[in-house]
Amino acid sequence: MITLGDYLIVSGLLFTIGFAGVMLRRNIIIIFMCLELMLNAANLSLVAFSRFRVDAGLPNYNAQVFVFFIITVAAAEVAVGLAIIVALFRARQTTHVEDIASLKF
Repeated sequence: MITLGDYLIVSGLLFTIGFAGVMLRRNIIIIFMCLELMLNAANLSLVAFSRFRVDAGLPNYNAQVFVFFIITVAAAEVAVGLAIIVALFRARQTTHVEDIASLKF
């Protein structure tokens, strides 16, 4: 039987991998993917808490509905973020964070 702790361990590992990727990598696309991994780790823990919290014999699905809204906002964030990354690449011809010192074109 899978317990709440198992889900939280997986969520913590995903968040740690994402955080390490943000801190250690210098490619802006990899950093962006690691930020999305951290967001998905938070979503996993929300769904796990929602599933294992039982009210009157039935699970409480409020957090799972909240996760759908988070995923929707994350999709919009991906569209805007990738547009910004493409614009920076066209202007600077690089995706390395050290080479992008200012946002002026």
